[in-house]
Formats: sequence, C-alpha cells, structure tokens
Amino acid sequence: MTSNSQFLFCAAGIFISYFYFGILQEKVTRGKYLIETVDENGEAKVINEKFTYALSLVFIACFVNYLFAKGILYAKPQGEDKTPKNYYISCSLTYLLAMVCSNMALQWVPYPTQVVGKSAKPIPVMLLGVLVGRKVYTVKKYIFVLLIVIGVVLFMFKDKSGQSQIDTGFGLGELLLILSLTMDGLTGAIQERMRAETKPSAQQMMLSMNFWSSIMLALALLTTGETLKFLDFVSRHPTVLLNMSLLALTGAIGQLFIFLMVSEFGPLPCSVVTTTRKFFTVLASVILFQNPLLPRQWLGAVLVFTALFLDAFYGKSAPKKK
Repeated sequence: MTSNSQFLFCAAGIFISYFYFGILQEKVTRGKYLIETVDENGEAKVINEKFTYALSLVFIACFVNYLFAKGILYAKPQGEDKTPKNYYISCSLTYLLAMVCSNMALQWVPYPTQVVGKSAKPIPVMLLGVLVGRKVYTVKKYIFVLLIVIGVVLFMFKDKSGQSQIDTGFGLGELLLILSLTMDGLTGAIQERMRAETKPSAQQMMLSMNFWSSIMLALALLTTGETLKFLDFVSRHPTVLLNMSLLALTGAIGQLFIFLMVSEFGPLPCSVVTTTRKFFTVLASVILFQNPLLPRQWLGAVLVFTALFLDAFYGKSAPKKK
C-alpha cells in the first residue's frame, strides 16, 4: 500500500468509525431512560432519567480500547516497546484533561461555540509540536492548516434569528476551551517525541495510553463514588449496556485508525483529519437532504477543499527535527 493510499485508508477508517460512534454516543448520553415512580400524592408517574455518568463511559471506552490493542498484539506479536513510561503517562494525562475540559466547557458555552473552538485544534498541535516536539514545518504548511481551520469555523458557525450562537464574551467556558486546546497540543507534541525517538507501533501506543488512562479514570471513579451510582443506573436500564458496548467497539476501531495515522504520518495530519471529519459529515448532510447553505458557509467549504487540495499536492514535504 502506497503512502497516499495508506493515508486515505486511515482517514476513511476514522470518518466511518466515528460517524457511527457519534450516533451511538447520542443514543447513550441523550437517550430516553424511562422509569415509573410515585409522587408525593401517591400517584404513579413516568420520568425520564438522564445519563450523567461521563467518567464511567470514558473508563469503559478506554478499557475496551486497551483490551482491543492487547488482543491485536497477542495475535500479532511485535518488538519490545522502548518508549519511556513517563511519555505515556504524560500523554494519557493531557489526553484525558483535554476531554474533561472540553466537556466541562459545555456547562458555560453553547455547543456551537465548543465545536468552533475545537476546530482550531491543528494550530496548538502544530505550535506545541514545534516548541516541545522539536518539529520544523514549512511556511506553506502553516498557511494550509490555517486555511482549513478558518474554513471549518466559517462553515460550522451558525446564525439564529439574526444573532450569532457564538458567545463573543470571554468567561470560564472559553478558558476551559483554551485549556482543552492546550492539552491537545501537548498530547500531539509528546506523540511527536515518541514517534521521533522510539517509533512505537500504533497498537503499542494504543495499548499503553489506554492502560494509563484506565488507571487514572479508575482512581477518579473511586474518588467520586460514581461507580455504584452507575451500576444502579444500569440495573434499572440494562439496554444501555448494548449501546455502550457497541460505542466502545466503534471507538476502539476508530482509535486504532487514529494511532495508525499518528504512528505513520504524525499528530498534525491526524488532527487535520479529525477536525475536517465534522465538516464533511455536515456537508454530506446538506447535500443529501438539500439543506440551503449561507454564502459564508459556501466560502468556508471552498477554503477547506482548496486548502486540502493544496496541502495534498504542495505540502507533503516531511517536517524535520530541530
């Protein structure tokens, strides 16, 4: 398989896996969990419980990812992974902190703000890759990535009733988004270090990162006491286990493709693919269901496609270590 074919294969795997992952995540986190209860007057009523067990959900996903990678390495043994443990521990910590900050930000900012904010992910990945990962990118690469980010922001930015849904103020939610982006950048920088120094395989990176992530999440679950509440919820709604199992499986497959891309092409191309995934999902929905686009969104679409085309043909020069 050629380099371009391998890149397209990994990108397709990420797109398809996380498309179904998003659907299943919606079912789990926003599904209807009806339960019969009795009010103060003794009358029976039905209420819809909310799924609020984010730590448990992420722990199950990380643990299944660990088992998935363990199974692959058992079936196809590879050489010893000589990557220092502190790299994996640091990478797992920044990865988890990025997710926590991003999810917590939704308590103070609307979802469109979070989507637009996270669309800038390639920028900190590139900058911290230079500062921490000791990479040098061409000026063309900076321009192409910036065009992609601007295009995604223009496309995802939505107006409602003549007013922007994006909060122009700066508060705790925006601070959490900045912290999340910083953690994304640090994760990419550490992965660049690992890729340059010890060259672990995709399965080895997946195994070790999810091992340490599972330990950190297990400690968090014990500290918060969420485990018993989650088990109680599952006992009342056992069907949630099927969706969570499928969610963990699609997440494991998607994460394998992500680590394949990181190990072969680096964190920056991976962050560009994961950022544009949402753009292409929304664009496909627009085309299939014939939803009208604003002129600004057409401009964003043109910018993204132009930047991707230019990067594919003129931005392939491999970055060098300092």
